[in-house]
Amino acid sequence: MLYFSLLLYGFAKDLSDDVKALGIAAEVIDMKDYDPDDRLADECSNKSVCVFLVATYTDGQPTENAEWFCKWLEEASTDFRYGKTYLRGLRYAVFGLGNSVYVGHYNTVGKDVDKWLWMLSGMRILTRGEGDCNVTKSRNGSVQADFQAWKVKFLSRLQDLAKGEKKSSTGSCKSGSGSCKSRTKRSQGQSEEEKAALHDNFESSSDEEESALPEESQSGSVVDVEDLGRIMNSVRKAKVRDGQMVKLSKVNGVKKIENEGERREMITPALREALTKQGYKLIGSHSGVKLCRWTKSMLRGRGGCYKHTFYGIESHRCMETTPSLACANKCVFCWRHHTNPVGTEWHWKMDPAEKILQDALEKHQNMIRQFRGVPGVKQERYEEGLAVKHCALSLVGEPIMYPEINAFLRLLHTHRISSFLVTNAQFPQEIRNLVPVTQLYVSVDASTKDSLKKIDRPLFRDFWPRFLDSLKALGEKRQRTVYRLTLVKAWNVEELQAYSDLIALGQPDFIEVKGVTYCGESSASSLTMANVPWHQEVVAFVQQLADMLPQYEIACEHEHSNCLLIAHTKFKVDGEWWTWIDYERFQELVEAHERSGGQRSFSALDYTARTPGWALFGAHEQGFDPADTRFQRRNKTKDISGC
Repeated sequence: MLYFSLLLYGFAKDLSDDVKALGIAAEVIDMKDYDPDDRLADECSNKSVCVFLVATYTDGQPTENAEWFCKWLEEASTDFRYGKTYLRGLRYAVFGLGNSVYVGHYNTVGKDVDKWLWMLSGMRILTRGEGDCNVTKSRNGSVQADFQAWKVKFLSRLQDLAKGEKKSSTGSCKSGSGSCKSRTKRSQGQSEEEKAALHDNFESSSDEEESALPEESQSGSVVDVEDLGRIMNSVRKAKVRDGQMVKLSKVNGVKKIENEGERREMITPALREALTKQGYKLIGSHSGVKLCRWTKSMLRGRGGCYKHTFYGIESHRCMETTPSLACANKCVFCWRHHTNPVGTEWHWKMDPAEKILQDALEKHQNMIRQFRGVPGVKQERYEEGLAVKHCALSLVGEPIMYPEINAFLRLLHTHRISSFLVTNAQFPQEIRNLVPVTQLYVSVDASTKDSLKKIDRPLFRDFWPRFLDSLKALGEKRQRTVYRLTLVKAWNVEELQAYSDLIALGQPDFIEVKGVTYCGESSASSLTMANVPWHQEVVAFVQQLADMLPQYEIACEHEHSNCLLIAHTKFKVDGEWWTWIDYERFQELVEAHERSGGQRSFSALDYTARTPGWALFGAHEQGFDPADTRFQRRNKTKDISGC
């Protein structure tokens, strides 16, 4: 590794000197000192030319100083919140170092960086260069000679771009795994040579191989972290072949089959590979965990999610997971675009709750550890983040389908981790059978039978009676309950009276109203950006709805997530809202409940905490914690997803 680091720095310094000799300013920056979240977008607006010098180390991994940059770039390239055009305007070139002796990992990092930049609409100005430390296979006889040959072509290309451009150039180069940047202003016209160079095949490693689009584009593969709707057709076909239809038993039990060994695993090999590639950390055969973007945000002091604003969750200490990737709905706004298993009953192999929680905590902590030393991450929050305090059972799928969901919840509470469980209102008996949950959500995506069928597309034929009975079951719970309303413009925003009737049916403690998140095009959904309401439209809807509910008022707002909270007035004490949660008190209460065998119960009002002024509706902070610093991503359309 040391050899590669020194070698890369030498290459970067050499290239920087030659660029400066052309009268173009340049600088060398080590990637470990470079914050892509803050600076990459600037390279686009400044019309920079960036050269990334990257080495492939053990098992196809980047060198230590480039680990964070590569991880960030990979996630951004497949995250719909950044968008496919996030780096439009960035001109770049990549030179990778590797050793062809390692056939399976030769120049993997260089290829990946090239691919990820391309997926974000970066414009390649020169075919990727590759240096081979295996002198017997090196095209030019040595890795140094490979770099020199590529450098000559790059400098020639840079001169061509600089000709006739008015603005003088400045830039920077990164060593180890790095980039050399030269800011230039593109001329109005593009030569045929430029156009050809910008559409090089990222899999090509020679100057003669400049033709096809990326393999991902050809196969329709996934480009979103949450959205797996574009997984290649073979995955979808494999899912059908593997018979991934599930059925849930009546009382959180497994329907017995003659031979336990005949049960299929929920995640097929093809789906496992695709999910892993998209950032999901899979657990056993049917569970998963993933790092929420708000966890990353709060680690850096850039604000928490709406649950921090509404209920006092510490986002950097929250683990987002699910014990069941399966679901009984095929919602039009599904992040996964229905590549996960769907059905009505459980008949797969089942992993024990202890193993799921143990692996989830371990994988979550490992993801947090990757932020050690990352620019901007606060040390105290990094240390706190390693100790999980909250669990959001809302990653994907339907967690209540897991037959041992009660055992899983008890384990969370034994570890003094709060539980936030979301269910899709199709399993009323399972809701009734649930042990106490810190906060229990039911998704109320529509208020009429027709609109629910159109939006959620449930698998149950008796979906509407199940839906209504689920709301009644929620109303029987003594702990905190929430209706979660997702507004889809032109689909369900006109159903105020019907929503009011459903609220009267379940009498939830809280009602979260959120604008739908657009997760990209999908053959499985006709949803478009036109269906996403503006925050002002969500506010107007919530105000009208609250006026129709005599025992409810608007309590909180999280403008960034396009989300508001309506709360029952029993949480308003002496004119002050108490929507936050006393988490330590909840753990004491649930422990006493378990010791008494369920005889000693408790209610939502027994573990409330006062809501701070900045979180209230109407506050000028609009739900942003003043203890943090608001970060506006540059060169990007306003984010209204709130995910």
